[in-house]
Amino acid sequence: MFYNHHFIGMHWIWWLIIIVIVLLVTFDIIPYRSRTELNEDAMDILKKRFARGEIEQEEFEERKQVLKQNK
Repeated sequence: MFYNHHFIGMHWIWWLIIIVIVLLVTFDIIPYRSRTELNEDAMDILKKRFARGEIEQEEFEERKQVLKQNK
């Protein structure tokens, strides 16, 4: 009935792994896509970049003034 005894061996584990991965992706448990806030405005992004040290204070102030002028 079980050809070559695959059911008793490791063959069933591969099906179990595939089913688990499909369920995890289906129910969005695995973060397979980036989750960014879509509600961030330019000032929030600028503040985060400054906090992370990507830009200096002078550049932060200049860009902040430009953003205030464009509003």
